[in-house]
Amino acid sequence: MEERCPTHIALGVISGKWKALILYQLLNHGTTRFGELKKAIPDITSRVLTKQLRELEAAKLIHRKIYPEVPPRVEYTLSELGYSLKPIFDELNQWGSEYLESISQTPSLQDIP
Repeated sequence: MEERCPTHIALGVISGKWKALILYQLLNHGTTRFGELKKAIPDITSRVLTKQLRELEAAKLIHRKIYPEVPPRVEYTLSELGYSLKPIFDELNQWGSEYLESISQTPSLQDIP
């Protein structure tokens, strides 16, 4: 029987160009409507956002609530499992800040005499 690598599985669930940004938005802003997510991630198309949200919902990281209104209102929120990613995103944010600081202090080859 083939043993599955937990890191491979975790990265498979949250990888892709947009999933991490969607999760980050929901972690920082709580329950969010589709249009608000679209505004927060302006480069994503509606079609791709819908696909990514469905994949995150299938992975049980987010909940989708549809209100029976005209036009329909749809809200997305993190599930308990999705919210468990918060420490990981906090660490990524910290690492990103340190990385930016590090590369801003490193001279480029053009700056070396």
